[in-house]
Amino acid sequence: MTHGMHSDTHSPYLDGDRNWRDTASRYALLPLRVFLGVTFIYAGLDKLTDSAFMKVSGAGSVGDMMRAVRDSSAIPAMVDMALESPVAFGYAIAFGELAVGIGTLIGLFARLAALGGALISLSLWLTVSWASDPYYYGNDLAYLMAWLPLVLAGAPMLSVDAALRGRRRQRAGGYR
Repeated sequence: MTHGMHSDTHSPYLDGDRNWRDTASRYALLPLRVFLGVTFIYAGLDKLTDSAFMKVSGAGSVGDMMRAVRDSSAIPAMVDMALESPVAFGYAIAFGELAVGIGTLIGLFARLAALGGALISLSLWLTVSWASDPYYYGNDLAYLMAWLPLVLAGAPMLSVDAALRGRRRQRAGGYR
């Protein structure tokens, strides 16, 4: 046996011979993806299962919420448009949150899902939380900023998108 030589082939890192910083960098967006995915799924399900929310008026209704924020929003015309059919708008937001959350969590069309999440967060920031003072009390702006890295990077690890990319590479390699 030679002294001073490392003879085992097991690497302490997830990706074989990569160092821990490379591995950490590759998985860095995963906690954000899980958090945003679970949060948006929960938000969508919460709206769909709240009998008070999907109503034109009444305590906790989407209609009353929109009327309450209309005059303090950045774009009152956007709220007016939603107020033409508040229940349909409530369902659109709820199903949009579900689609964004599921797509983000499993990493299917991850950039598109993240863009959808960013647009939902932007619309909520410009309407519901616009009047928050100071601005950082409104969480919709923070969610908007959280979506941007996922819009740019997608879901490169542990995702349906990554698995599909791998299959395409295998097929392309087999035809050579």
